[in-house]
Amino acid sequence: MKTHAWKSLPLIVLASCLAVAGARAERADRDKPVNLEANRITIDDARKTQVLEGNVQLTQGTLVIRAEKIIVVQDANGFNKGTAFAANHKLATFRQKREGKDEYIEGEAERIEYDGRADKVELFNRAYVKSGHDEVRGRYIAYDGKTENYVAASSSPAGDKGSGSERVHAVIQPKNKDVGGQ
Repeated sequence: MKTHAWKSLPLIVLASCLAVAGARAERADRDKPVNLEANRITIDDARKTQVLEGNVQLTQGTLVIRAEKIIVVQDANGFNKGTAFAANHKLATFRQKREGKDEYIEGEAERIEYDGRADKVELFNRAYVKSGHDEVRGRYIAYDGKTENYVAASSSPAGDKGSGSERVHAVIQPKNKDVGGQ
């Protein structure tokens, strides 16, 4: 492994964006160092691929990502795609403080994918996202950072419907709880 590879490690992009960009994650985190812990880290400079395996924890400021495995691939234009995988009945998780609020956004799924070119985050199987007191559960949750739209579904776009009895569940709090003079 080459020492200069650590400086170009595109995990910062994965770290900054896995925390569902639309929730306005803590901006100061982007300027913090990325701390990595894993049982094994493999960097392939020629293929622009990094693989972290075994009880992986990535921390950058208030952002913490935990997974059994994280793979990051950089394309020829410098865009990154990252995937965090769960294992052994555990889920891949992320948690990050929201900008200007004393709240966190957190999520979990069996697989979490980030596409830097599309600015899209997808959570697959047993997906859950919580921001403040709002929460969404489903088999599939996606956030498009360009359009600022969420999609939650009982199946993935590939048609993975699972048992068929699972439905999306969401709890959205009123934006202004003081309406009506209470």
